[in-house]
Amino acid sequence: MSVPPEGGHPSRNQLYSALDEARLGRSHRLMVLTAGMGFFADAYDLFIIGTVTAILSPLWHLTTGQLSLLNSISLLASVVGAITFGRLMDLVGRKAMYGTEVALLVLGALASAFAGSFSELLIFRVVVGLGVGGDYATSAVITAEYANRRDRGRMVGTVFAMQGFGLLAGPLVASVLLAAGVPHGLAWRVMLGLGALPAASVVYLRRRIRETPRFTLGVRGDVSTTAKTVLWTTGREVAGTEAPRPAPPQRGPAQLVRRPLRRRLIGTAGCWLLLDIAFYGNGVSSQVILKALFGHASLLHNTVVAALIFLIFAVPGYWVAVWLLDRIGRRRVQWQGFLVMALGYASIFLAPGLIALPLLFLLVYGLTYFFIEFGPNMTTFVLPAELFPVRVRGLADGISAGAGKLGAFVAALSLPTAVAALGLPATMGILAVVSVAGVLLTLGAVPETAGQSLEHAAGEEGDDQPEAPAAASALAS
Repeated sequence: MSVPPEGGHPSRNQLYSALDEARLGRSHRLMVLTAGMGFFADAYDLFIIGTVTAILSPLWHLTTGQLSLLNSISLLASVVGAITFGRLMDLVGRKAMYGTEVALLVLGALASAFAGSFSELLIFRVVVGLGVGGDYATSAVITAEYANRRDRGRMVGTVFAMQGFGLLAGPLVASVLLAAGVPHGLAWRVMLGLGALPAASVVYLRRRIRETPRFTLGVRGDVSTTAKTVLWTTGREVAGTEAPRPAPPQRGPAQLVRRPLRRRLIGTAGCWLLLDIAFYGNGVSSQVILKALFGHASLLHNTVVAALIFLIFAVPGYWVAVWLLDRIGRRRVQWQGFLVMALGYASIFLAPGLIALPLLFLLVYGLTYFFIEFGPNMTTFVLPAELFPVRVRGLADGISAGAGKLGAFVAALSLPTAVAALGLPATMGILAVVSVAGVLLTLGAVPETAGQSLEHAAGEEGDDQPEAPAAASALAS
C-alpha cells in the first residue's frame, strides 16, 4: 500500500482509474445489497396492489374508475418522485437523498395497511409511488458511480434483478395468506404492510453510505475525500504529488437539450416509455391466459399460477441479462429483446387462433416475458446511469425513469379498455408496433457503454481512459 507524500494529491485520472480497474470487493457487494433490497421492496409494493384491489373490490364496493386509480396512481406518483429525487441528487449530492426515498416507501406502505377508506388508500399509494420513483433514480446512479468498469453492468443489473424476487414475493405472500384462510379484510392489510419490511431494513445502511467518489470529484472537486472513498471502496490508497485542482467547469441541466445529450435522453427516456407500455401489455395478456386456461378458477388458484409463470419465464431472464450485459453489450440486449417482443405480439395479432390453444399461447407469452427481462426491462434501467455527465446524471436518469413510469401509467389505464373494445389480438398488434419502435429507437439513439469507463461512456471532458481492448473486440465481433 503506497502513501502519498505530504501535501501531495492523486490526479483525477489516477482516482478514476483506481475505481475502474478495481476488483469486485466487499464494498461493491455491500452497495449492491443495499440498493437491491430497496428494489425488492419497490417491486413488491408497486405490484401487490393488483391482488389487493381484487380483494378490496367486493369489500369496499369499488367502481371500475376507483380500481383503475388504485392500480395506477403509484405509477403516476413515481414519475414525480424519479424526476424530483434525480434533480436533488445533482444539487445536494447522492448521499443526502439516499435513504430518504425508501423511508417514504416505508411510511407509505405502513399507512396503506391502516387505510380506512378509498381516499386514504389512494393518498398513501401516492406516497409509495414517490418513494419508488426516487429509488429508481438514486439506486442506479449510486451503484454505477461506485462500480468498476468490468463489472458495472453486472452490478447495476443485479440491483434491478432484485425486482424479479419482489414481483414473485407478492403472489407468494398472497397465496400463503389466502391458503391459510386469513380473512380477506385482514389479508389485504398484511399484504400492504409487509412491503415496509425490506425497505426498512436498508434505511440505516443507505443513510450511512459515503458520498459517491465520482460526485465528490467530478462535482465538488474534493480530491482528498475522494481518495478516502476510493480506499474504502477498493482497498487501494492512490499515491500522487499533484496539487489539488478545482473540478472542471461543467454546464447545468441546459446541456440535456443540446447535442449529443439530447439525442441520448430521447433514446433512454423514449425506450423506457415504450418498454413499460409493452411490459404492462404482458400483464393484460397474462389475465387472458388464466381465464382461457382455468375459466372461473378461484383467486388463490390464479395467483399461484401467475407466480409459476413468472418464476419459469421472467426470473431467469433477469439473470441471463446480468450475466451477458458486460459480455455482449447493453445495446444488443435491448434491441434484440424489443425484436422478440415484437415478433411474439405480432404472432398473436396475425394468428388470433392462438387464443384457442392455451398451451401454445402460453409459450409465446412466456418467450415475450423472458425477452422483456433479458432485454429492455433491464437495459433501460442500466443505460441512463451511464450515458450522462455526473453533474446532470441524476436528472437525466430521473427523466428516463419518469418517462417509463408514465408509459406504465398510460398502459395500466388504457390497455384493459383497449382489450375490451378491440379484442386481445388487435391490442397485441398495437404492442407489436410499440416494440418495433423500441428496436428503431435503440439502434438510432442509444450508444454502447459496455467495457468503457463511466466518464468515457458519459462523454465527459478530461477522460483519457480508452475502452478496454478485450471488451471492445468482444463487442465488435
